[in-house]
Parts: sequence; C-alpha cells; structure tokens
Amino acid sequence: MNEELPITAETKVAALLARYPELEDVLIAMAPPFKKLKNPILRGSVAKVASLRQAAMVGRLAVEDMVNQLRAAVGQASIVVEQAAGAEAYYTEQPDWFDAEKIVATIDEKHVDPDVMTLNPVIRRASKLADGEILELVTDFLPVPGIDLMRQKGFRSWCREQGKTTQTYFSRQSPQDSRPGGKSA
Repeated sequence: MNEELPITAETKVAALLARYPELEDVLIAMAPPFKKLKNPILRGSVAKVASLRQAAMVGRLAVEDMVNQLRAAVGQASIVVEQAAGAEAYYTEQPDWFDAEKIVATIDEKHVDPDVMTLNPVIRRASKLADGEILELVTDFLPVPGIDLMRQKGFRSWCREQGKTTQTYFSRQSPQDSRPGGKSA
C-alpha cells in the first residue's frame, strides 16, 4: 500500500521518512542537525515527536521552503505554509526566575551517548529538581521538540545563544507562577 502522505508543516518526521524513505538524504542535506536521523535509535524516538515545523526551527530553515522542497522531491505541488512563531519565541529576554547560581546540573549534548536521545537524561534529571533549581542543557541547535515536551510536562524554559551553542534552562513551574503576574505577593 503506497498511499500518498501530504507533506505539511505538521507532518511528523518519522511519518515522512516511513512513507518516503528517499527523502532522508534530502532532509539531511538541508541542515547539519538532521544528520542524527541516520541513527536508527534517534530516528525512532525524536523523529516520532518532531513535526517538520519544529525540525525547521532546529535546522534554522524557513518552514515553507523546507516543506516545499520535500513536496517537490516527491511530486507534490507547493503550498503556502502558515507562519507560526519561530525561534524568536524561544530566544526571549531573561526571565525573572533565572539565576545562574541556581543551576544544579548541566547536560552537554556532546557528552551524551549518541545512541540516546538527549531528552531522556534531561527528563530524568529535571524530575529531580527542587523548587527554584535549574537544569542547563547545552546543544549546537535549538532543541525545539524537547523544549515543547518539557513545557507540556510543567517545566518552564528559557534559551539563549552563546556563540555557536544554545543554552536551554529548565526549572519547575512553582504554584506562584500560575497566579497572575507569576510572582508571590
């Protein structure tokens, strides 16, 4: 059964590659972070949760260009892709809750087993954070799928670029953060 899968910004990377395996090289050629798709373990994990929209942010690509290049490669017509918030939604001003002295652990993606999705040790370590403590993640790309997942798990995050690296900080959202203004009286 070879049904066509319409390629859109919301298409999951794993679904794209399952239906169109020939797009693997096309995708990898678009941005250096996509080389990790060659690893079957990472391909089977992060690719399942990452949409093409998220992948475009990771690769610092215009989502419409990325989607339409993939569509062209399989004979689908170009489409207009609604522009959502991009990387600027993640690289924001330093939040009030951030204090470098509260960083209790750092996970540098370069030192994580290449057969392990970096998000796994991040989730394990973040689950042990006490109120106010901060976990730092250092990557050479904006880890959008991981940030989005951590936010869904109730963690707040903040990212900043330092040269060619991205530092992402995670902290538990305290009960006072859910009150208007996010601060205690």
